[in-house]
Amino acid sequence: MVFPALPDRSLAALGRTEGDPETLALLVRDQDTRRLLTLRALLDAVDGADATVLTAGARDRLREHWHLLEEADRAVPPGDRGNPAPAHATTPARARLLHPLVGPWARQCLRGLAPQAGPPTDRRVHDLERYLAHLGALAAAAAARAGIPFALRLTARDGLLVLPSLGALRTAGPGEVPVDVVGAGNLLTLRQKGAADAVVQLEDGIGAWSAAPGWTPAYALPGLLPEGPPMPLDDLDPYRTGPGDSRHHELSGPTVLDEAGRKRWLQAWSGTADMLRLGGEHRVTEAVALLRCLVPLAEPPRSGPDAEGVGSCSGTRREAFGALLSSTPPTPATFAATIVHELQHTKLSALSDLLELHHAGPRQRHFAPWRPDPRPYDGLLQGVYSHLALADFFQRCALRAERPAHRETAWSQHARYRAQVAAALPALVGSEELTARGRRFVDHLVVTHERMAEFPAPPGHTARAEASVEEARDLWTRRHGPAVRHPEE
Repeated sequence: MVFPALPDRSLAALGRTEGDPETLALLVRDQDTRRLLTLRALLDAVDGADATVLTAGARDRLREHWHLLEEADRAVPPGDRGNPAPAHATTPARARLLHPLVGPWARQCLRGLAPQAGPPTDRRVHDLERYLAHLGALAAAAAARAGIPFALRLTARDGLLVLPSLGALRTAGPGEVPVDVVGAGNLLTLRQKGAADAVVQLEDGIGAWSAAPGWTPAYALPGLLPEGPPMPLDDLDPYRTGPGDSRHHELSGPTVLDEAGRKRWLQAWSGTADMLRLGGEHRVTEAVALLRCLVPLAEPPRSGPDAEGVGSCSGTRREAFGALLSSTPPTPATFAATIVHELQHTKLSALSDLLELHHAGPRQRHFAPWRPDPRPYDGLLQGVYSHLALADFFQRCALRAERPAHRETAWSQHARYRAQVAAALPALVGSEELTARGRRFVDHLVVTHERMAEFPAPPGHTARAEASVEEARDLWTRRHGPAVRHPEE
């Protein structure tokens, strides 16, 4: 498989923390290709797995589920049968397999199949079969969306059977419960022992309705733009979070939203596009291109000895391209900033898959004003990139804000993020571990940072921001010693 080359103009656009539609589309195509290759690797690993690790029955079930996915990939959805889709269109099967949360599932399966997973204990064999069985739920959802008649026996885990993009069935009994799923037209019938059949009717886009008391439909917010597709707000997928696989260790756990929680999300989301646009049209462009689903998190408690109430958190998962995890956004303005922040991690991770930016190791040795702990070089690069984008975002907001209070808030935020980036940039620039294209990328970051001086924040905001950075540096130095101010050793 040949991966696309990244043109210099795209590297320059990304170095400005931007990205034209062609550049963003290139990142998306590359990530989608890598997802399909991961799934191919998973199938190969299943074929090569020892019989002591993967039973013949589990292997046969996975092949059955994969064949159903292939059938759904060839089918034309019912609503399009009079007007066949072009060859490049995403089929229901591709839509399921390219969904962000399939990535963590596939990686978990591969880890379970790897020799490093340990001896074939009963626990390992059982867990692996449980992971692989999720492919059946993906296949059922894809086949239902494609309008293919099918019948599968699936297994609810912990009393819950999740059909991605459709919903989840709470079974009559706890634990692992067999459920027969039969698809015909736009209806699904879910049968389990000791309970009445649940008849589920598919809705357009996301979700499915049922009068069955155990059924919870998948939920989606309206499109970011009026003409855009709905945005899944996924609080059901069993692989939406996992221990140790998120970029931030301090992220709270997943949560299931009630009606009030969904309304709070909708209120914040409804004004997010306008707030993004205030910080530049390119922020809307990148959100439309890159954001594929939202995963609600529980609200964490505020940190600190005097903290009261709850805080907020957000993050991305490198293997879940297009997913943004977040606690409930308090306002459209804060959520717009969260999206800007997190999508820079998405962009930089995708860029790092396309080309090698540096050879620096994982040693944690660099000062970052936004963190109390030393950062590895790659972590510092990620932080600088996201904070530089926020400095740009808030500067544009300040220049366009109509209300004085909003303008002052935006200038304060801009000054804070720009001062933080200024303190961390020397370590990036001074590294001898940068590749040639990595050097050009970092040089673009420097130019972007310097260009902001054309429209400086009011002196008071700048002075307070710089003082805060120096205070953070002094505290860091007392804890960890002098910050690195010279090239990588």
